[in-house]
Amino acid sequence: MQNVLFDLPPPALDPVPPSEEHVRLAAELPDGIALGCMTWSFPGWIGVVYAKGTPEKLLGARGLTAYSKNPLHRIVELDRSYYDPIPAAAYREYADQVPDGFRLFAKAHEECTVLQFPQHPRYGKKRGAHNPRFLDAAYASDAVVGPFAEGLGAKMGGLLFQFPPQDVGDPRAFAGQLHDFLRRLPKGVPYAVEVRNAELLTKAYFAALEDTGAVHCHNQWTSMPSVLTQVKLAPPGARRPLVIRWLLREGDKYEEARARYAPFNRIVAEDRDNRDAIARIVVKAHQHGVPSFVFLDNKAEGCAPETLLRLARAIRSLL
Repeated sequence: MQNVLFDLPPPALDPVPPSEEHVRLAAELPDGIALGCMTWSFPGWIGVVYAKGTPEKLLGARGLTAYSKNPLHRIVELDRSYYDPIPAAAYREYADQVPDGFRLFAKAHEECTVLQFPQHPRYGKKRGAHNPRFLDAAYASDAVVGPFAEGLGAKMGGLLFQFPPQDVGDPRAFAGQLHDFLRRLPKGVPYAVEVRNAELLTKAYFAALEDTGAVHCHNQWTSMPSVLTQVKLAPPGARRPLVIRWLLREGDKYEEARARYAPFNRIVAEDRDNRDAIARIVVKAHQHGVPSFVFLDNKAEGCAPETLLRLARAIRSLL
């Protein structure tokens, strides 16, 4: 009997049953438009995404079993992989929790994209030191890309190289480094690149993406140009598919927004301007046959799943 018990699969979590509106909107949104959240393990989502009484301690490991049951949730972002590389087996565990057709995106390990380690306690003895793995294609291929592709298989959405705000020197030199890095990565994996320094949005940067088949990740973030401005800067080849991450409104600060919006269980401050702009961009991309992947952060308005619902409404109204 003990052997049988030990062989039982981990528990699936119960979702909040999707409303009639969720079901209807999901049926009306084209397959090429995918909306999702940036990670999923927030206790504040109990009663919003997860059924009341869901144990908080299970959200990280098993939350996707409930999150993915909402038909409007077609994608999700995995950010655990940003802080440390994770093995193929861990990716496979996440993939096994979601249905066919669902796609998982992941952030590449930050050591691929940070030139100098920040002065933060979590970096320990590496604080302030130069990072020798910055844009190291061999490291990225072995420790990041390989496990990602092997573990997710057909449920692989895209791998995001997120460059935080930092001084990487001359923008043209950075574009050249990025170009060399991307062309050395394994083929057959969808790559996206997000920069958070506006000066890096150069013609050379976009040319590097186009030449290697990577795409620009348009990010609505405190000190970046608007998503609409980024779309206008990016040539078509660097935005097919269209990838958008809606994080913060212009001028907002991460810690201030987190404190203002926690515990992320409701909309606190609507941002209709960004919502409407993103909806228009997504619909225009759809009209040109370009698929879209849009990720929502709690700090956009206070509760990512509720922002997702409102964005879905806005998109549907324009179709």
